[in-house]
Amino acid sequence: MRVAIYSRGGTSIASQDLSGLLDLLKKADIQPLVVKNLREQFSDATADLPVFSHADDLGEDVEALISMGGDGTLLDTACMVRDKQIPVLGINYGRLGFLASLGKENAEAAVHALKERTYVLDKRGLIHLDANVDLFGDEPFALNEFVIHKREFSPMIKIHTYLNGEFLNTFWADGLIVATPTGSTGYSLSCNGPVVFPDSESFVITPIAPHNLNIRPIVVPNHNVISFEVEGRVDDFICTLDSRKEVVSRTTQLAVRKEQFCFQLVRLNENNFLRTLREKLTWGFDTRNR
Repeated sequence: MRVAIYSRGGTSIASQDLSGLLDLLKKADIQPLVVKNLREQFSDATADLPVFSHADDLGEDVEALISMGGDGTLLDTACMVRDKQIPVLGINYGRLGFLASLGKENAEAAVHALKERTYVLDKRGLIHLDANVDLFGDEPFALNEFVIHKREFSPMIKIHTYLNGEFLNTFWADGLIVATPTGSTGYSLSCNGPVVFPDSESFVITPIAPHNLNIRPIVVPNHNVISFEVEGRVDDFICTLDSRKEVVSRTTQLAVRKEQFCFQLVRLNENNFLRTLREKLTWGFDTRNR
């Protein structure tokens, strides 16, 4: 069995974290390959291991990818695996961890689940961006959300929004989020968007600091194509897919839809979405209820 290991490196993980994981994989007779930046940062621990830096480097023999870091690190892996359908296991070395929900203390159990193939696969939908100019190269998709946002110090913008060509609303706001169910617990949630179950076939449209107080988030079926026209006092705005961003002219035509392929997230049998919600949002932990 062969697995890939991805991390942003830097201060997100320590040498002993990587060494510990490699030891667990060795004991389980699992052959690892590591992302290039880990080889550069931890040359002693990874000297004898093959490396990868791109989706094309992951062959058919790679059965899973382990993400070492927080949710941002795991979001990176969507571009790393693309449409290869390689399952991704997130081990949380970051902070909150909705996606990378397994703590590093569960690394041994996670490796055992990979070895015995006793894990569960959550198929998560992605969002795809279409534009009349080249944006985001050959990775015009995201696991969490697509965002239109005004420039740093510019006034609010007007975002005319359409569902399958039919006018929905004009959002006077700092921006607009279109989140997948996975992304509903991210940026959208911090802007008062609803939490949506991962298997919901939907998108959440959430305005960012809207000018009109009667404007609220809306959930729409993800078979819709959502298109936009942007107006403002400046000539461009920011467009993001997860943590990647582009500066876009207001004349650019933009539309989002459901991506044709999905993202496969590994979870252990006992680690489900409801449990993650309770733990990460501290639901039911109010001391007044004790």
